[in-house]
Amino acid sequence: MNETYMKLAIELAGAAAGQTSPNPLVGCVIVKQGEVIGMGAHLKAGEKHAERHALAMAGEKAAGAEMYVTLEPCSHTGRTPPCADAVVEAGIKKVYIGSVDPDSRVAGKGIQKLQNAGIEVVTGVMKEEADSLNRIFFHYAVNKKPYVTLKMATSIDGKIATVDGESQWITGTAARLDGHKLRHLHDAILVGIETVLADNPSLTTRLPQGGKNPLRIVLDSRLRVSKEATVIKDGGETWIFTTEQADTEKVEEIRAAGVKLTVVPGFRVPVEEVLIKLGEAEITSLLVEGGGTIHDSFLRAGILNEIVHYSAPLLIGGNSAPQAVSGQGLSRLAEVPRYNLAATEILGDDMKHVYYRKE
Repeated sequence: MNETYMKLAIELAGAAAGQTSPNPLVGCVIVKQGEVIGMGAHLKAGEKHAERHALAMAGEKAAGAEMYVTLEPCSHTGRTPPCADAVVEAGIKKVYIGSVDPDSRVAGKGIQKLQNAGIEVVTGVMKEEADSLNRIFFHYAVNKKPYVTLKMATSIDGKIATVDGESQWITGTAARLDGHKLRHLHDAILVGIETVLADNPSLTTRLPQGGKNPLRIVLDSRLRVSKEATVIKDGGETWIFTTEQADTEKVEEIRAAGVKLTVVPGFRVPVEEVLIKLGEAEITSLLVEGGGTIHDSFLRAGILNEIVHYSAPLLIGGNSAPQAVSGQGLSRLAEVPRYNLAATEILGDDMKHVYYRKE
């Protein structure tokens, strides 16, 4: 039965995916004598945590009950009071936990607080599923840099366009819709200036039920972006990273248009520096949707945590046809990062493959 209730808690947590950053996804279920008496999920940073929602529902019945929570209850005061205190005060007798929180402010302290109060604690219940649920949060908590997902939509032979540059549409409607779900799930989306110049994209989330728009990041070493570009004119939030090559007058013009523009030394924008800046702003996840050169920069920097590859049943061919990853590439197989195939899904006529980097 333990897994039954923890599975429900994981499902509750997952329903809020994309809207809790920089906080984790957490679900909680309270059970007494085989009956679910309370449940809840964390919905948004600054709002009640899952445990408090579930305790509020359970009310006085929580005394002597068992709690199933996907992540160790917090023991510090952040945007909200410590949940471990609320669990103790409610009289919960036993707590089942999926993941231990790697955040240095918690990191076992929540469990210790429960045990000190005489509450029995069982950890590692559906740990693999619970850990996967919060892979973005865990990565950010440890590294203070965003978790990076590379999204590619290609033909069977890895092309993202024909030799004449035609790219709309290689994949079908279902795959493109799934790509918009990825945007909803990430804090930020990044492209290079070539994508902006060629496609003038909005880089927004377009789902039938709505969705959260990610912060838009553009890498533009020489600041070639047009002041009429959609990412500048539509009123959404955009950051541009450029270099000392940029015209100083244009730098001020772009800033005056409401864009956060960062100028870095040198002739190229180091993607490692971009991640540091994003991490400082509590951007926990980044979706990279650039062209082959941008993808190559992230590959060579060794900072791709996840790859989502949509493959269409097409053969395009052509030596000069753009491919998903181009640029310099890696020269030695010993340098090439390895990935585990985490999931496969059929979307219309296309295939979706999800890969997690091997640690």
